[in-house]
Amino acid sequence: MLKGTKNKWIYLAYYFRQLDQDKMRRFVRFASEKTGRSRWSLWADAIRSVFRYNTGLIDYFLFRFYEKTPEERAAWAGTGFMYEYHLAMNPLDARDILANKIRFYEKYDQFVVHAHCTIDDLHANNEQAVKVLRHPTDKLVLKDALGQCGWGIEVISKKEFSAEQLVSHMEQKGYDLAEVFIDQHEVLQELSPSGLNTLRVITQLNDHGGVDYLGARLRITINSQVDNMASGNMAAPVDLNTGVVSGPAVFSDITKEPVHVHPISGLTIPGLQLPHWPAVLRMTKEAALLHPENRSVGWDIALTPEAPELIEGNHNWCKLLWQLPVQTGLKDVLLTYLK
Repeated sequence: MLKGTKNKWIYLAYYFRQLDQDKMRRFVRFASEKTGRSRWSLWADAIRSVFRYNTGLIDYFLFRFYEKTPEERAAWAGTGFMYEYHLAMNPLDARDILANKIRFYEKYDQFVVHAHCTIDDLHANNEQAVKVLRHPTDKLVLKDALGQCGWGIEVISKKEFSAEQLVSHMEQKGYDLAEVFIDQHEVLQELSPSGLNTLRVITQLNDHGGVDYLGARLRITINSQVDNMASGNMAAPVDLNTGVVSGPAVFSDITKEPVHVHPISGLTIPGLQLPHWPAVLRMTKEAALLHPENRSVGWDIALTPEAPELIEGNHNWCKLLWQLPVQTGLKDVLLTYLK
């Protein structure tokens, strides 16, 4: 773990450089109206928190530090802490099999069911390309293999493109991966049919070579083709023992309250039983042990009518998706693995 004030100054400069100014202004205004504190005092407190709690500037508002005590603040794993934790658990030279979706599909192919191909496969018109082009499902998902947080993704209708036009479109947009759109289990289709609602399960290898589960969260779309919280969608906690959604869904937008009922479908979220739960736990355990050089991974899982399958593995799994749905700071959970 990195230590010292010097590193925090480096972090602070990075946070300012990457800051979403519009979001920050909106959050500062909201917190000021809610607490009666001046905007300058909130800014100053957010900067102090970078040094005291190893959090990012925006974390101060996402974690609602403006209404928390110092003891409560210290419980949250912020951006700086998570950066250091992921470095400790997932070495830079081992991450490519997770960061690159093409390599991920090669290394974890036994857990990937849906048809997919690279742009090179399409150029060669090989077996992988034929599986995608001749698949009965019309919708295709085009991706940048290095994209994250739902960015660099487009869903298209296959019938609107010839094979040559598809390749040209991908080259123009910078996509290098094409996948058949996955049909999700009817439970999730009824909950929110606008996009694939994926499950995030976080695994951690312990010192005894076993697999511990750090949490499970259901990402829920709201009139969106992608389900990431960064795109305005919700996430809800899932009981690891049962696979039942155990609480309301939350947003990463602090101006929005948790919801118990999906705003579009009208279905109740807490109490929802996710399908294939024993298979989910078996699959993620096997995946976690397959390449143990990465010790802490956030697995994105599609729950299809037949079984669960892996979509992605994240070496830098999201602190927001992990902590916000349970509305609790979970840093102590990670500290046990650093000892």
